[in-house]
Amino acid sequence: MELYEIFKKHPVICTDSRNCPEGSLFFALKGDNFDANAFALSALEKGCAYAVIDDKQYAVDERFILVDNVLKTLQDLACHHRRQLGTTIIGITGTNGKTTTKELIAATLKQKYKIHFTEGNLNNHIGVPLTLLQLTAEHELAVVEMGANHPGEIKVLADIAQPDYGIITNVGKAHLEGFGSFEGVMRTKGELYDYIYKSGGKIFLNTGNAFLNSMSKKAKFISPDRILSYELGSNLKGHVAVGKTLSCNPLLHLKGQTKEGDFEIRTQLIGMYNAENVLSAATIGTHFGVSNELIKKGLEEYIPRNNRSQLTISEHNKIIADAYNANPTSMHAAILNFAQMDVPEKTLILGDMLELGKQSADEHQKIADLLKDKGFSSVYLVGKSFQATKSYFRKFADIGALIDEIRENPLQNRFILVKGSHGIHLEKILELI
Repeated sequence: MELYEIFKKHPVICTDSRNCPEGSLFFALKGDNFDANAFALSALEKGCAYAVIDDKQYAVDERFILVDNVLKTLQDLACHHRRQLGTTIIGITGTNGKTTTKELIAATLKQKYKIHFTEGNLNNHIGVPLTLLQLTAEHELAVVEMGANHPGEIKVLADIAQPDYGIITNVGKAHLEGFGSFEGVMRTKGELYDYIYKSGGKIFLNTGNAFLNSMSKKAKFISPDRILSYELGSNLKGHVAVGKTLSCNPLLHLKGQTKEGDFEIRTQLIGMYNAENVLSAATIGTHFGVSNELIKKGLEEYIPRNNRSQLTISEHNKIIADAYNANPTSMHAAILNFAQMDVPEKTLILGDMLELGKQSADEHQKIADLLKDKGFSSVYLVGKSFQATKSYFRKFADIGALIDEIRENPLQNRFILVKGSHGIHLEKILELI
């Protein structure tokens, strides 16, 4: 594979002609509104050693590598590189918590191993190949996150990454516009189980989740030697790890148990819904021989970032920032967790949940009804979908309107939950509260 020999000499991949490290390999990807073939020469002039293109009119010298399809070439190169190194790969997907769980797994495994894991949210058809192409011979384990919003996408990513192990955090109502239904979500996420079963690998399974149990059986995972299980509970029999929540007011504190014994973890995470994510990381660490002591160390040192289950204390308020993403399942869980917290002066700032298609109006109304049922009074709803709900809460068409309101009537001495889809841009309100 001639391109792979070039890649080994120039292992830094570049897909943005505005950022071209010296000696890197430029891939001219196409998007809905751009064609990077037109910028290939510029990339070379800025420092790239070669440019992979699929439009022959731009191939003016030997530095241009002409292929049939740049994206497919990038994916094939990544898959080939993954096979050549043979690194043990854990594939992770799920509706909610997969990015946090990926980072928790990484925090645990790095206590003993040299690992690589998906950076940020590079979990799609471009991000997964880029993640794989960053693997080096020194990496012993890799955690590769896989995201999807349409049927068949997890299958594509699994075929590229070829994971040895798989974990699905959960399944819920998200991207319904693309999946069509909750059943569509289950089928697509279950494509990871399908790949692992056919390839002879193993899965980490939360047996306390009825949906995941059903999906694992549908993928033919019946033999216990291929299922590494965990669940919230106290009976370790048959499980790699079990655990239970001790408190969450506001930070999650839980107790776990493995064959090595008991351990307690005082996390820096908000939300009881994160207990299963923490336990999954402890399970994976245990399977790979990380001691309870090091599991505790890794998980307690992990600090959430990017407004994911993140507690911040401003000059005037305490804030739970969970504004990176939202769907009906995660929004419901966040509200229930907030309702159970024993803190004064609760306020909720909630943004629309996007990509719900025909079910959007119904799902937003369910959230408004839940807020009323839980007795919340100080609520700010942001976005057109929330604005259309039947409720007595304060509503704002967009983040700009909310910013104007908060500037005129500042929030002080409050405990505030901020949650919404990234497209609503609730992160802009954080600097004001």
